[in-house]
Amino acid sequence: MSQGLHLLYWVFGILVCLNVSLVKADDPYRYYTWTVTYGTLAPLGIPQQVILINGQFPGPQLEVVTNDNIILNLINKLDEPFLLTWNGIKQRKNSWQDGVLGTNCPIPPNSNYTYKFQTKDQIGTYTYFPSTAMHKAGGGYGGLNVYKRAPIPLPYPFPDGDFTLLIGDWYKTSHKVLQKSLDSGNALPFPDAVLINGQTHSSFNGDQGKTYMFRISNVGLSTSINFRIQGHKMKLVEVEGSHTIQNLYDSLDIHVGQSAAVLVTLNQPPKDYYIVASTRFTKHVLTATSVLHYTNSHTPVSGPLPVGPTYELHWSMQQARTLRWNLTANAARPNPQGSFHYGKIIPTRTIVLANSAPLINGKQRYAVNRVSYVNADTPLKLADYFNIPGVYSISSVQGPSEGPPLVATSVMPAFHHDFIEFVFQNNEKEIQSWHLDGYDFWIVGYGSRQWSKSCRRSYNLIDTLTRHTVQVYPNSWTAILVSLDNQGMWNIRSAAWARQYMGQQFYLRVWDRVQNLANEYGIPSNALLCGKAMGKHA
Repeated sequence: MSQGLHLLYWVFGILVCLNVSLVKADDPYRYYTWTVTYGTLAPLGIPQQVILINGQFPGPQLEVVTNDNIILNLINKLDEPFLLTWNGIKQRKNSWQDGVLGTNCPIPPNSNYTYKFQTKDQIGTYTYFPSTAMHKAGGGYGGLNVYKRAPIPLPYPFPDGDFTLLIGDWYKTSHKVLQKSLDSGNALPFPDAVLINGQTHSSFNGDQGKTYMFRISNVGLSTSINFRIQGHKMKLVEVEGSHTIQNLYDSLDIHVGQSAAVLVTLNQPPKDYYIVASTRFTKHVLTATSVLHYTNSHTPVSGPLPVGPTYELHWSMQQARTLRWNLTANAARPNPQGSFHYGKIIPTRTIVLANSAPLINGKQRYAVNRVSYVNADTPLKLADYFNIPGVYSISSVQGPSEGPPLVATSVMPAFHHDFIEFVFQNNEKEIQSWHLDGYDFWIVGYGSRQWSKSCRRSYNLIDTLTRHTVQVYPNSWTAILVSLDNQGMWNIRSAAWARQYMGQQFYLRVWDRVQNLANEYGIPSNALLCGKAMGKHA
């Protein structure tokens, strides 16, 4: 063997050893086993049945890093089928793992399913929760925080601590009783309280002079909340994975299904301060409080609660318009967030989605473009894979139309790499909240009354945020742009869970004529089969 060839083999061996060492030092796989059970707790002082994960309420907090692979074995010990969905995780090329009834068979009682997904090119504040029935009303939700990889800088100093606050409305009534009432044709009643991390009272400790990140998520069923901290300004730095222009706020509106992260510097005299979450746009305001405790404090919390905004939709809409993208910051990958010029692309289609609350056969339902969705026994994704006809309709929800409301398993077809303008038109007196699985989208405009093409003159085509859930104010519209770069079957739904449960949702089938693994992963080897797919071979 020549000396040069020997040297080449030696260098190759060193590189192989180095690579093995690096893999061992930074393993990209994280393994979890979660067991879902019922339990009895009294968050409002009255014992009630709740849904626990590994005995916890709220469930375990997932702390992962960009591009980590999650292998999570979920064991269902409830007395009915169950699924978790990963709110805001894009599931790149992998709607098989989305955890909703259009893509996954629910996990039967005393059975399990192993989710396998990657937090691909994401960073930020997210949540998970049950997508089946009205389980979300019983708990089963938790925080999912995706942290940056070491080489990627943050556009702010690394905080001295990190707090996750899961805030939402809560009922004394069990999820089964609420579901039975909805099935009987009743609307969801007004909630009994607001909880912060499953409690009516809690505390967060920090050192004077230090800066802490508060990750705030609205995990409730139907109610917008306003969040504020007595005597402290909040610097907004991230919204559902987007680094923001770092404006200071006295309070923030956070709508159902949304998440945001703020930095708070403990720069006040050492004492205890109120943390307040109160309902928005409700005649009766519900309030939950926690305590921000300075570790050198000897003074308990006192004084009136900090006052939130009044019932002013205009105030909330104006605040929403101040949320802007930080175009100079890196995202989960080392490229500026604003390098994709969404405002210079002409949409291939404009789709108006009008929500409504019709009575169908004398029962309260909710609809999109007069179509109230009903779940099929066979997940739509499996129907596609096995070429099973008659499972869903692709012609029922294409746009606003005249006529009586109807029920259907509605799917909207779209092509891979289309660039779509969606307009959510809300002609009701209640605020709406809409979520799209599999994507972030640009929120380009909010406006009152009816949307028209002339409304585009008010769009922000420069630095609007991307996020996965957007509010639509009463008698108003919200416009978004989305690049359909993620093939699959994706749920578009009301984030107000009773509305979703009673039909205000549909699926977006993002399709490519050329089928290959570069566009979408194949069916998982452990996929559960049900309905008309039972007995098929994956």
